[in-house]
Amino acid sequence: MNKSTRLALLDAAATTLAQKPGASLNDISKSAGVGRATLYRYFPNRDELLRELTIEAYERSEQAFAAVRVQGKSSVETLRDLIAALVPLGDRYHFLLSAPTFEDDPQIARFYEQQSLSWEELSEALKCEGVVAADVPTAWVVAAIEGLIYTVWASVHDGYIARRDAADLVFRTLINGLSS
Repeated sequence: MNKSTRLALLDAAATTLAQKPGASLNDISKSAGVGRATLYRYFPNRDELLRELTIEAYERSEQAFAAVRVQGKSSVETLRDLIAALVPLGDRYHFLLSAPTFEDDPQIARFYEQQSLSWEELSEALKCEGVVAADVPTAWVVAAIEGLIYTVWASVHDGYIARRDAADLVFRTLINGLSS
């Protein structure tokens, strides 16, 4: 099977499902510009498509985390770089937050555990450096970051803000709130 076609189908699925969580496979194939037969050749059913999209979303997120883990950087520099890497994945983030969890799938469970650990480590580093108040729960730090990443992606997608400004807006909002 053609790897670029598979990735194009996953891209179309992520975008379509972020906009319309109940989208049918027919909706996804139309969005991808392919026939249903092509979609079914790569993903024989909706559950398999959702599972593969979940894995691909976690893989991309982990690649972003791996790319910014550089010794010697402050947690705030790491956060800035991570946001810049994750903002383009906003549709994937939306999908991961709203899609079936596949709790019984060991591969997906490992991805979830690794990503949770990565977020926890970054959140604790931000607290240790005084960037985030020590009494703010880690889960809230992660929820705020993920929520802003999705929101900025949706705003870019809807034409409310420029793509080039997106990561900076997320970072500024996290660090300074909405003040000047």
